[in-house]
Amino acid sequence: MASELKIGGISIKKGERKRIQLAVSNLYDGTDLSIPVEVIRGKEEGPILFISAAIHGDEINGTEIVCRILRDRSLKKLKGTFIAVPVVNVFGFNMLSRYLPDRRDLNRSFPGSKNGSLASRLANIFMKEIVQKSTHGIDLHTGAIHRTNLPQIRACMNNAETKQLAFEFGVPVIINSDIRDGSLREAARRKKIPMLLFEGGEALRFDEKVIQIGVHGCLAVMQSIGMLPRKKHATRREVFVSWSSQWVRSPASGLIRILKEAGAHVKEGELLAVVMDQFGKPRGEVLAPFEGIIIGQLKLPLVNGGDALFHIASFHNTRKVQKSITRIEEDIFQCFYD
Repeated sequence: MASELKIGGISIKKGERKRIQLAVSNLYDGTDLSIPVEVIRGKEEGPILFISAAIHGDEINGTEIVCRILRDRSLKKLKGTFIAVPVVNVFGFNMLSRYLPDRRDLNRSFPGSKNGSLASRLANIFMKEIVQKSTHGIDLHTGAIHRTNLPQIRACMNNAETKQLAFEFGVPVIINSDIRDGSLREAARRKKIPMLLFEGGEALRFDEKVIQIGVHGCLAVMQSIGMLPRKKHATRREVFVSWSSQWVRSPASGLIRILKEAGAHVKEGELLAVVMDQFGKPRGEVLAPFEGIIIGQLKLPLVNGGDALFHIASFHNTRKVQKSITRIEEDIFQCFYD
């Protein structure tokens, strides 16, 4: 760890804690807009971890996760540097929108360019000021609007260091996820920075269970890489990797009656939902194509034919996964309220 770290032209020395407004652009009326960053540097050498949220501006669970980590008393024993970015897409965040004002997706705009679109410029600033100065990263997400995701880690499990971080996070479900062009994960991979993507909950909503799982997982990763001391008698949770998943789509348009929720274990051919017309007459059944766990679902009761309804992941031992999912909520709440 370098004796001096600069972000946005501001120097943060060992043992210091500073808040920085990372200049991005201006609104139409000239109001300055900036990315809020808090940097905590321990007095001892160690990794440099960034935790970011709201790259999609309406995915706000992660913002609360970052806030709670910043209040955690264990940070007094921090080794290395923690870079907290509770809101990356400040434009979308202020407009309750996933996207930037020009409808571009920031998470398809990395590594960006200083002379490109607004999304590209924002991505470029975040890469240069945050990502490239880090050794590890965690990016926090939720489902899109009207969709909820079971708490899960998405990571490239072919990378040994990333795989280890994914297991240390401790959430029962890990999805082996291909890296998409233009994503933050792809840009970090090119810089040889291992990072995780945490998914949980839905856009524009706080979900207490998801928030607590996210806080616990991030702190567990910080402990695993030597930034924080490990807790005595800490319980190591069993986690499971899915190498394949599939969205099940609506067979017709209408109103949907949901019979299975995210986290449920489903068998091949099991009835998940019924699509009805406005008089309650069935128009089609939604069946599970294979045995698995529902890791994501549509929350809107109105559907068009072809809409993605249930995201199902397959596992080698689905029943064990479901039991672990059921158990984690009790474990998390006990941990936080002991």
